[in-house]
Amino acid sequence: MRKRIVCYGDSNTWGYDAVTDGRFPEDVRWTGKLQELLGEEYCIIEEGLCGRTTVFEDPLNEGLNGLTYLYPCLMSHGPLDLLVIMLGTNDSKERFSATPKNIADGMKRLVKKAKEAEDAWRNEPQILVVAPAPIEAPCEQSKVAGEMGKCVERSQGLAAEFELCAELLGCDFLDAAPYVTMNTIDYMHLDRESHSRFAHKLAEIIRRKV
Repeated sequence: MRKRIVCYGDSNTWGYDAVTDGRFPEDVRWTGKLQELLGEEYCIIEEGLCGRTTVFEDPLNEGLNGLTYLYPCLMSHGPLDLLVIMLGTNDSKERFSATPKNIADGMKRLVKKAKEAEDAWRNEPQILVVAPAPIEAPCEQSKVAGEMGKCVERSQGLAAEFELCAELLGCDFLDAAPYVTMNTIDYMHLDRESHSRFAHKLAEIIRRKV
């Protein structure tokens, strides 16, 4: 059986393209690139949802709490060999009033729930916590400013807190920031070229781990 990897994230895993206000093609999205790089020995399962948070219920949109969907997601895709979680960007929205530490605590709950889903794993749980690249300052004056509010400072604090979270819970950690750039329209979604660079870095890690 192929090695099964769930990529659990938000619009940057779904593949949102700010230029078209649509979705990058499968062969552009980092999940599709990752499948191409790793080959038939692996099965990359794309579980991205625009607006998804770690644990917060969005009062304006239904079904975006990553915690409530995680268990059925893992169970439906098992047996799993690796879970990649890249969330936190949407938790930075002003309406959630969450600190970077609060958001990292949400990530901790996700990791713990994933580990508790013992029947979903082929062997011992393996989890890679990815800190999303920070939202850039012009976002707060962009077309998504009304949705995101004051979000940049919160987003910039996530990597340090997520690294502590991963260390505490015995997970692997990756800071996405050195490998990606944001588009120049909303300044919070990966540009086209970043998907390939990010996939190459993940493939390097996964080959060592799984």
